[in-house]
Amino acid sequence: MRIDPAYLDAEAAYRLITGIVVPRPIAWVTSLSGGGVLNLAPFSAFTFVSPKPPMLAISVGRKSGIYKDTAQNILNNEEYVVHIADSSLMTAVHESSTEHPPDVSEVEELRLSTLPGERIKVPRLAAAPIAMECRFRQCLEFGETRSRLIVGEVLAFHIRDGLLNNGKIETEALDPIARIAGPRYAKLGEIVTLKPVFQTSKTES
Repeated sequence: MRIDPAYLDAEAAYRLITGIVVPRPIAWVTSLSGGGVLNLAPFSAFTFVSPKPPMLAISVGRKSGIYKDTAQNILNNEEYVVHIADSSLMTAVHESSTEHPPDVSEVEELRLSTLPGERIKVPRLAAAPIAMECRFRQCLEFGETRSRLIVGEVLAFHIRDGLLNNGKIETEALDPIARIAGPRYAKLGEIVTLKPVFQTSKTES
């Protein structure tokens, strides 16, 4: 089968590519509105873009020409928290994607407890095993849909005790969830450990 993307509308292309780029990690983001409402939403177009300083990127789309509250809040206040959820929070992550008016807090709707931020004003979720306090650094728009790639610098990591071992996160203990196509999620399967690949210098003749 061959598919020409030129003949796909934005919704069809979204359904196709989100089924291809799998599994995707989920950024569970808290942000504050101008009125002080704590917003919460998940984003599976998510990755890191720099280790030093540590920087994360999320892609925020539009619906009916309007950007999600998270994008507006981040660009207005320049502060937010990216959480990594474990499998016990899967239902809450999914339900936080429900669209609410800007004056409704998903955190309150889901009855999630929070802790105050240390470096920023935005609270973090107490139940999340990892929370990263971020400050906005850059925004780029892409494509006909003008999806916004929002990049922020991590100012503080909050990691549950027992997850960090010799500077690395114990992935099995973290028990992260991933997004696949549609309203479907995945947990970790078998983890395969291979020998490290050591690069050797090559001398050109």
